[in-house]
Amino acid sequence: MWKRIRQALTENLNLKLLSFAFALVVYSLVHGGEDARRSIAVDLEVQLPPENSDRMLVGSLPQSVRIVVRGSNQTIDNLRASSVLVHMDLSRSQPAHVVFDPKMVHLPDGVNVEVEQFDPPAVDLKWEPRVLRDVPIQVNVVGAPATGLIVKGALLVEPTTAKVRGPQSDVMLLQHLRADAFDVHSLPEGKHSQPLAIEKPGARLTVEPKSVIATVDIEREVIDRVFQKLPVAVVGTPKGKTQPPEVDVRLVCPPDILRGLRPEHIVPQVEVTSKEPAGSESLPVIVKVDQCDVHVLPPEVVTRWGP
Repeated sequence: MWKRIRQALTENLNLKLLSFAFALVVYSLVHGGEDARRSIAVDLEVQLPPENSDRMLVGSLPQSVRIVVRGSNQTIDNLRASSVLVHMDLSRSQPAHVVFDPKMVHLPDGVNVEVEQFDPPAVDLKWEPRVLRDVPIQVNVVGAPATGLIVKGALLVEPTTAKVRGPQSDVMLLQHLRADAFDVHSLPEGKHSQPLAIEKPGARLTVEPKSVIATVDIEREVIDRVFQKLPVAVVGTPKGKTQPPEVDVRLVCPPDILRGLRPEHIVPQVEVTSKEPAGSESLPVIVKVDQCDVHVLPPEVVTRWGP
């Protein structure tokens, strides 16, 4: 019995193998030619209007669209979502509603399938006027200069405004633009300038220029104090008197120097250089204090000398 079975299997073996191969080919052709349906998510490519157009898209769009395609089993099995995209052309018109159409689907060359359905079937679009506006630029100072120094006055920024372009609702909400902070840490005395980038206020907005030049003035820290009714000394003659006999002295000095001064350390004086034995003259009051700016009120006094 086993001999008969073996003989039946091996008899005309080549012919049997060839017949089996033909059967596989026929099955593949018949099975591959049958229609099949498949749902795939593909990228949505949007072509927007140019930058110089008077309107711009502000509503959100889906990143992908699900489509249902019909075709042969073999074609459907070989179809890859990465090779298919849906293209929406908005470069020439700004519709408020777009219905997806099979003509928008871009398939690989040689792929023959039918696009039956879209999900979502359509999208709503929101448009706004594109406007241009000058917006002030704000720069903050961070850090502290070297010991004994301070930042004098306000930071100078050039330019003081930048042009912002974008959808009307976004642009009109802006009150100012922010630039990178100016770090004055350990800066020495003098004027210092730095280019600072302007922070972009939103993805839908463009800013021009993209940076500013900021300048800061670093000077020695000073405080002021008024010493009132200090007597005026007359130098150059033994019998000199002034009118008024006292003046007020305002000193502007570094804090450590001014805090150590007392009224007796400050001596206002006038110097008589005339060789006349007697006379009178309006002379400037001189006060010398190292590292201080001196302001005397009144700055001149009438000086009389002689018998």
